[in-house]
Amino acid sequence: QSRDQKTLDLLSVDPTTGASRVILSQKASAWVDLNDDFRVLADGRFIWSNEDSGWRHLYLYDRNGRRIRAITRGDYPVKHLDGVNEQTGDVYFTASMRDGKELPIEQQMFRANLNRTVDPVAVTPGGGWWTVSVNGPATAYVGNYSDPATPPQSALYRIDGTRVRWIEENRLDASHPFAPYVSRLRTPEFGTMQSHGQTLVWRMTTPPGFDPSKKYPVVMQVYGGPGTGAGVQKSWQPLTNQLLTEAGYIVFRVDNRGEGDRSQAFETSIYRRLGIPAVEDQAQAAQWLKTLPYVDPDHIAVMGWSFGGFLSLLTLTDKDANLAAALAGAAPTQWSLYDTHYTERYMSTPQDNPEGYAATDILPRLDDMTGRLLILHGMADDNVIFGNATRVIDALQAKSVPFEMMLYPGQRHGVRGDPRQLQQWRTYLDFLDRTIGKRAP
Repeated sequence: QSRDQKTLDLLSVDPTTGASRVILSQKASAWVDLNDDFRVLADGRFIWSNEDSGWRHLYLYDRNGRRIRAITRGDYPVKHLDGVNEQTGDVYFTASMRDGKELPIEQQMFRANLNRTVDPVAVTPGGGWWTVSVNGPATAYVGNYSDPATPPQSALYRIDGTRVRWIEENRLDASHPFAPYVSRLRTPEFGTMQSHGQTLVWRMTTPPGFDPSKKYPVVMQVYGGPGTGAGVQKSWQPLTNQLLTEAGYIVFRVDNRGEGDRSQAFETSIYRRLGIPAVEDQAQAAQWLKTLPYVDPDHIAVMGWSFGGFLSLLTLTDKDANLAAALAGAAPTQWSLYDTHYTERYMSTPQDNPEGYAATDILPRLDDMTGRLLILHGMADDNVIFGNATRVIDALQAKSVPFEMMLYPGQRHGVRGDPRQLQQWRTYLDFLDRTIGKRAP
């Protein structure tokens, strides 16, 4: 791959001499995504994915890199090549789609074919979120499934989808540890909104005993960064979501542009301005929330970790969002302090894109903070180094701006261990309670 990540070459190498030649190149105006979809077949042909159509799809090539045919097609991205049965020609892959159109909130395994381009057939049922691990000959798989009412289950299946046996049924019956809380489990609502020609998906969970005639504070959960899967999923939700709803908060999340496995246009809208489209979308979502009759417009907070911490800071300093509070954990606050390969994929180099780096630096935005701030960071973080936090701490102190801070000595990019995680969530709840919750002014 080239340094600018816009070209990816596939080389054929003679193992006896070491001589190599390029047989196929993928090129893009923004970046070429790396993936694990390369699969060599016994006869020398191979499968590989690319985004030439605007969506990530699988293609069959001969041994010299000449494209033979498309294996998949449609307005949806292939997320992962799961397996190939060379005897039957069946190709198995993971995608979020229905009837050839993307459906970002669900995920299934589908079957296509090497020998002809066909409409894929779903192997796993719809309605929730599947991840799979297919065996070598693609005759069986381990499937993991959940939905908002079904905690994660794991089983062994034949490749046609027939269940052989449970690995962990995790049945939500009277003996389940979660059984005492089932009656208060809230079913999330899913929806969409439009932003700059793109469709954003969102999820909202209301508190137990929700009364639409009352007004509630809202916690906007964010990640928002590229290179990861969808955050808005029709899957079993983290129990910390229920912790927040039990405390009286509406929990809301929207996947902004650049986040999740979507179209090439959706992903590359962030190129050279990492975070700017994301905060535009989060601000639009905040404005929409404030129009809902059951939302208290003056009591909305945003919280996130890592890229989500960065986006929390961006949103708190965005006047269109006009939020009351932000909880920013392990936030990259200047992209020149972050991992080179990741950052340059989306931002190019600081020398080539000084305007983009300046526009996404948190420090010049601090004068525009609209609410209270809680900074959290692991002091031994070797991913988002601690200097990202100290520069913001120093700048706020120099400006005589009050803020709150929770540091974790010896902790790296995540807070580890039950006692510290309990302390972390007690800190979250205390801060929320004082800024947008029961004790808020």
